[in-house]
Amino acid sequence: MSDDAIRLVTIGRLLRRRLRFLAVLAVAGALAGYGVSVLFPPRWTASASVLLPGQWEERELVTQVEIATSSTVVDRVAEALDRPGLGGAELRERVSAEAADGNIIRISGTDDSPGRAQRLADEAAREFVSFAARIAGGDTDPGAASGPGALRQQVSQTNRRISELAGAADPGQTVESVQARTELEKLRSALQEAMEKLEQADPANNAAGLVVMGPATRPVGEAPPTRLQFVAGGALLFFLLAVAGHLAAARAGHRPRTEAETATALGSAPLGAVDVPAGRRADRPAARGARARIRRLLGADTRWDVPVPRAPGDEAGRRLRHRRVCARLRERVPSAPALLVLVPEGDEVARRAAGQLVAEAGGDPVLRVVDVAVERPVVPDRDTESGALVVLSAGSRTAEQLGDLAEACGDGGHEIVGVVVARPVRTRTTRSAGRPAQNGTAAVAVGGGTTGGTA
Repeated sequence: MSDDAIRLVTIGRLLRRRLRFLAVLAVAGALAGYGVSVLFPPRWTASASVLLPGQWEERELVTQVEIATSSTVVDRVAEALDRPGLGGAELRERVSAEAADGNIIRISGTDDSPGRAQRLADEAAREFVSFAARIAGGDTDPGAASGPGALRQQVSQTNRRISELAGAADPGQTVESVQARTELEKLRSALQEAMEKLEQADPANNAAGLVVMGPATRPVGEAPPTRLQFVAGGALLFFLLAVAGHLAAARAGHRPRTEAETATALGSAPLGAVDVPAGRRADRPAARGARARIRRLLGADTRWDVPVPRAPGDEAGRRLRHRRVCARLRERVPSAPALLVLVPEGDEVARRAAGQLVAEAGGDPVLRVVDVAVERPVVPDRDTESGALVVLSAGSRTAEQLGDLAEACGDGGHEIVGVVVARPVRTRTTRSAGRPAQNGTAAVAVGGGTTGGTA
């Protein structure tokens, strides 16, 4: 898990083996989301549409959107609503606008009730249209000498001046006087045509004709995020955090899984791997107490990142692997009268494997099974044993824990002569293969008991 990439099969295994625990965390997240939703009262959003006649470029529509949400328009909306404690600063967070297709500006208002949201949107649309009309009429600054109104006034004054010059010209029929009057008339016509084209092309003229397309529709649903979204978001967040936490913890804590990795961590040689028929609860620790019961209730008392037990083989094949391990053990210590078999506490799969090894050894050599604590392991002092054989299930202990076990063996005067990895396999419905396992289990001496099994 720490070296391989995270795959879908790994996540599927996590979901299967931690389903109850993840479900409890999801419920806790839903409750947390509900608590957060209480701090945020429900809101409703209503929208009113304003039509902009004529041709508008995209940048001009963006300008109109900015005008609709400007402080001037929002402050006028606050004055029109005249609600205590609701000023322009508060309304700027509740009024929004966006440009839609077809030269339409959609103005939205959000409030704590459907009626207030509807009135806020309608008032914002009316104030926007009114302010846009004032801009088009050049009335935003009465002292200014520019704008469409001032430009029309200048054109009117210019026309009067042209008429005065035409009247002051020589009334005779000389060539010069006729040409002067003709040029003045051409100038008047050109000025009038230019003003008409300017008025047709100026978007401000279209702004004076903005139309509110009916009142805002009364909202029927809450604006997001709703209480349901808070609850669902909390449940999903806790669920994803739990999955990510499991994956991160599995990648951070490296556990040797193969015979070679386990033997390297213990500083010994691998003798092989054996298959052990394991029931549904064989890999559950035998711990007691309130904490253990809670972990068992949540389904968190077993490791999720170990491989799924393989399909069972035949009894002859399993016994053959045990005999091969015993043969390799005799080759390594041919004259050993007795050996310690060290099994980590709570490792039921390893305990069954040790029992089967005791049965297959038949007293040659004599194997004495001893349970060793996982934390701060203690191994009995050397007596008649000529070494120690470590039996444990794959991926059950970290490299650090295996190093502590090897150090404890050294303190007790025992040399680790070999390592056996026990792999659980699924049991069949028939009980024909149960006799050797039962015999082996009966031969196990717990916690420094007597020699297990003879020929």
